[in-house]
Amino acid sequence: QVQLVASGGGLVQPAGSLRLSCVASVSLFSINTMGWYRQAPGKERESVATITITGRTNYTDSVQGRFTVSRDTAKRLVYLEMSSLKPEDTAVYYCSALRGGTYYWGKGTLVTVSS
Repeated sequence: QVQLVASGGGLVQPAGSLRLSCVASVSLFSINTMGWYRQAPGKERESVATITITGRTNYTDSVQGRFTVSRDTAKRLVYLEMSSLKPEDTAVYYCSALRGGTYYWGKGTLVTVSS
């Protein structure tokens, strides 16, 4: 079992920045891939960014160059640094962990981009 707790969401103006954090209950080195997903109102959940056990990162096209996923393995933390935020980035953001073929999810944190 992996418990995930995400935090850092809130209201931010367009072009602003925000950092999300996700703490895992187990060592990040026991998790194949950590990821950030989001679900906007009326839309399906989509992958935003992932980071593998080796530190390789991947981003969906719409956030490439604006979002950065990183980790602090000592603290079991994964971050999502978001900049140049747009209204279309508004969504509930979820942290996920893929471990042993099973996906684990944390409760989401709401990010609202609005003036």
